[in-house]
Amino acid sequence: MTRNRVLFGCAIFLASFLLFLVEPIAAKQLLPALGGSAAVWITCLVFFQTALLVGYLYAHWLARRSLWSLHYGMLFLAAASSVAWAVHNSGMATASQHPVSAIFTALGLSIGLPFLMLGATSPLLQVWLARLELSGVPYRLFALSNLASLLALALYPTLIEPHFTLRAQRMGWCGGFLVFAAISAILAFKTRAVTYTASVAEDESTISPASLSHKLLWILLPMGAAMQLSAVTSYLTQNIAAIPLLWILPLAVYLITLILAFQFPRLLPRGIVVRFLVVMLAGLGYALSQSEVSWPLRASLPLFLLELFVACFFCHSAAYELRPERTSESTLFYLLFAAGGALGSFLIGIASPLVFRFNYDLALSFFVTALLALAVTWRAGWAQRLLWTTASALMLALVVMLHIAFQRNTPVAVRNFYGSLRVRESFAPHPGALTRTLTNGTIQHGSQIYTDELRKTPTTYYAEDSGVGLALRFCCQGRARNIGVVGLGVGTIAAYGSPGDRIQFYEINPAVAPIAQNAFTYLRESGAQIGIVQGDARTSLQQEPPQKFDVLVVDAFSGDAIPLHLLTTQAVELYKRHLAPGGILAFHISNQHVDLEPEIVLLAHAAGMDVRRVSTFENPQRGEFTATWMLLTEGGDFFAKPEVAAAAREPALNASARLWTDDYSSLLPFLHW
Repeated sequence: MTRNRVLFGCAIFLASFLLFLVEPIAAKQLLPALGGSAAVWITCLVFFQTALLVGYLYAHWLARRSLWSLHYGMLFLAAASSVAWAVHNSGMATASQHPVSAIFTALGLSIGLPFLMLGATSPLLQVWLARLELSGVPYRLFALSNLASLLALALYPTLIEPHFTLRAQRMGWCGGFLVFAAISAILAFKTRAVTYTASVAEDESTISPASLSHKLLWILLPMGAAMQLSAVTSYLTQNIAAIPLLWILPLAVYLITLILAFQFPRLLPRGIVVRFLVVMLAGLGYALSQSEVSWPLRASLPLFLLELFVACFFCHSAAYELRPERTSESTLFYLLFAAGGALGSFLIGIASPLVFRFNYDLALSFFVTALLALAVTWRAGWAQRLLWTTASALMLALVVMLHIAFQRNTPVAVRNFYGSLRVRESFAPHPGALTRTLTNGTIQHGSQIYTDELRKTPTTYYAEDSGVGLALRFCCQGRARNIGVVGLGVGTIAAYGSPGDRIQFYEINPAVAPIAQNAFTYLRESGAQIGIVQGDARTSLQQEPPQKFDVLVVDAFSGDAIPLHLLTTQAVELYKRHLAPGGILAFHISNQHVDLEPEIVLLAHAAGMDVRRVSTFENPQRGEFTATWMLLTEGGDFFAKPEVAAAAREPALNASARLWTDDYSSLLPFLHW
């Protein structure tokens, strides 16, 4: 009996480790076609939850049938699929128009079948073990599976990503999957002749089946936890810092709550959890009501992760308390549990951007959590009913307050896969002068001051003394300029355009161009010939003949989202192909949490280009922000010009930095917490 548990436990541990290890690997490979958007991970979460649901459905179905040959065949096909993905991964060419369907298709064709078989392992093997031992379902093995998942998430950003290429990661994962497939086949062979005995069936006949209300809560409680996970992840990555590591932290907290709920269900009494939950919802609800306030990472991250922990532990522990006693209902429990997770991630990751112009995701998840707490504590007496009825009403009021706040002074608001774009109007810091600002969450993507003096003046990161300002003013004195810009924003760089100039913008978000053309006047009033190419910039440049740009501006890093595929040796070689002789490559690297300077220096040296850093400070009266630019060129004439030499500085070197390629990149060495 002990040997069986060890063998089954090892199989479940390996399956769960591989299941969560493949998630960041597969998601990272999708970024080149999707611009590094934080929404990629949220959509991947929806796919993973949905695929897990299909895996649990397969386990539920197979547990009631003796189709062993089918299971062996599925394992063989999954193994072959994993080998094909490891050896050759084609990725996506472009996906800017239909990113959600493109992500689901790409993931389904590459890791769909292996992911399904890994996802089915935990509930299926628990049933098989119960049959071998003629005992109840060992639910604690579910905690073991989540411990393995947590270990995979911890190892990926700290050990695997910094030291191994993507191809090596795929090959290593494939080897692990082949080992899993062999173990799973052995366990299936070991269990194939075991069926329910008459005594077991008789024992189960004395146990009442789960009620309909319990089954409904098996769905709703995991749904609430998944909504919290998706909403907190989205809020942190869009409004605090779009750092890939932050995509992993909320998921790790989510897994910890599953481990504690299934392994140590009485570790935290419900009374304490409920009190903490009320405090966290109230505190963060107040923080959300301050819609115009930006919270620092060191304050926001611990608070939101703590709230996520309390809310998910409450939902998961409540679901565990309602688990079925019948072995025959265990796979149904896991199936409905997974259905709730898939539903919650779908509501936040896909449905909410389609339904709402503004981002209410976090407030809505708070509201649903309060309603679930009301349902779970209903039998605890009138005090709990009154408390959670009031809390639910207040969370609903928060949604209404956010709607009113978002609509105020907002002539344009659009939400899609790439984020929540909002044009805000104000009369500060220029009383009597209208200022319009484009934001994505709380991150500013450009502004324009509507006075005769400043309307055509570059603002924010693009001031005349900034790195890009120097490049555009001194690159081509006495002749027309040919300029390329990766990232449109509000089109501020068009303010530099003069008659005869040509400026070509590359923009992946289809909602940005209409806003820049209609809500701002930089593009309309520019003297240059303006062109806008829709889609990922690197993909578009690969398909174009050499453009001979005098200046190519790479400015796709606003809001701390780092599209790493734009910062590799292959990307820089592509940029060089499109530069005119002596052309300038300008990287905008202003960032709160990531220092890209050492990596840009390595890329410049690898490409045989000179590199300088230009840093400028804010000027609120002119709408100018603190900005850092890296300028690269093959000719030394530009840096020798007095105006440029006075502002440009030799960049710092970092001996520990490693050159990024399409097959290797890691942000961890460059993070500043």
